[in-house]
Amino acid sequence: MLAGFFLLLTGFAAALPAHDVSVSGSASKTLTARQSFPSTFKWSSSEALVGPKSDGRNIAGIKDPSIIFYEDKYHVFASTASSPGGYNLVYFSFTDFAEAGNATFHYLDQSPLGKGYRAAPQVFYFEPQSLWYLIYQNNNAAYSTNKDINDPSGWTAPKTFFSNVPSTINKYLSGGYWVDMWVICDAENCHHFSSDDNGHLFRAQTSVSDFPNKMGEPVVALQDSKNALFEASNVYKIGDSEYLLIVEAISSDGARWFRSWTSDSLSRKWTALAATESNPFARSNNVAFTGKTWTKSISHGEMIRDKVDQTMTISPCNLRYLYQGVDPSASGNYNSLPWKLGLLTQTNSAC
Repeated sequence: MLAGFFLLLTGFAAALPAHDVSVSGSASKTLTARQSFPSTFKWSSSEALVGPKSDGRNIAGIKDPSIIFYEDKYHVFASTASSPGGYNLVYFSFTDFAEAGNATFHYLDQSPLGKGYRAAPQVFYFEPQSLWYLIYQNNNAAYSTNKDINDPSGWTAPKTFFSNVPSTINKYLSGGYWVDMWVICDAENCHHFSSDDNGHLFRAQTSVSDFPNKMGEPVVALQDSKNALFEASNVYKIGDSEYLLIVEAISSDGARWFRSWTSDSLSRKWTALAATESNPFARSNNVAFTGKTWTKSISHGEMIRDKVDQTMTISPCNLRYLYQGVDPSASGNYNSLPWKLGLLTQTNSAC
């Protein structure tokens, strides 16, 4: 999200669902990220799959998708953007990407999650509580819960991880905005990542047993120049003991792209994997489009995960990334740009 414009706008079983299984095969589970990721990435992109509907809502763009595959269908949560209407969230589902554009939109401002500024969602199933969590921003780090992901009216009213903007965030925030919250849990702790549109990636944590309460003071997990470490971080578990971090950057031509790092711990140093414009994780120069090149920006999105739980586990052998893109000829207020969703598929897996 380009948050500078935001402030301008006025029953489940106790165990993880049985359908939540790996799609990558047991052999990949023993591979670390360094063994199974190539040194360079190549992708193919679909055409634009999902955009705003002509339903009287006057939405300009569909953005920031979070996606999971559960009970034989894809579930997507995304931001709706309009000017001067601002941001809220939408949910839709489908069984095949060829039908994604026809999916019924369920606007979450009609649920207890409510009206007002909500953006940049992340969805996962928190196994210890048998609850679905929707993480998002509302000028704080917010969350809602639901017992049934298929019920768009079931999301609770927003609660926040912090009583106000943490002091560490405020320390670095000058010229930026606190955006794009992301939660991932290991065996002991749940880690909360966020960005400031100012070159800093923050991490806070609480214990799995205390989640979502008692979130600690954030620390700086990674820093760089403003455009090199902008926003939209995703963190995923790979195999048994490896993690992948991707963060959106703004390239020299003004388009959005992703850099990547790996680590053996969510709380230790991140090592660059594919992190330059000439060797990106995902950028216009390593993406081949099916048909028309409908976007130059590879922007905020999410991997299709192997599991729907709080570990955010993906297979390095089957990378697919749902992202937001925009017509390169579009111009004007950021919130009125016609963002749409497309799907990246890795074409050079090293597995």
